[in-house]
Amino acid sequence: MNVKAHGIDVVECSRLQHAIDRHGQRLLRRVFTEAELAYCRGRRREIEHLSGRFAAKEAVLKVLGTGWVSGISWTDIEVSNDQAGRPHLVLSGRCRELADALGLRDILVSITHTKTSAIASAIGLGQ
Repeated sequence: MNVKAHGIDVVECSRLQHAIDRHGQRLLRRVFTEAELAYCRGRRREIEHLSGRFAAKEAVLKVLGTGWVSGISWTDIEVSNDQAGRPHLVLSGRCRELADALGLRDILVSITHTKTSAIASAIGLGQ
């Protein structure tokens, strides 16, 4: 497979925390899937994990070359972890359609975070 596209994003944890404090559950349910929330909730550094997933979603949109248009929903992109803890993506809805149209067979994702920021990189692979 060949690299077809790359996206990267950085999120300041304090900005996401401020948005959550302001909009609460409404924001969380709009941006994250139930599985993502279940993974992040109760972790020692919960906001860092949420910020990492937020950054991953933004990085994927850069791979797709769209931004938040064309009927895309935040929850069309789900960040999950395999048994070893490595993040991977599950695309659905409009994001899945766009990835298929671009010939992307997989999108790899890497996430890192500190107390203040989270960074995610996404690489779209295709033939």
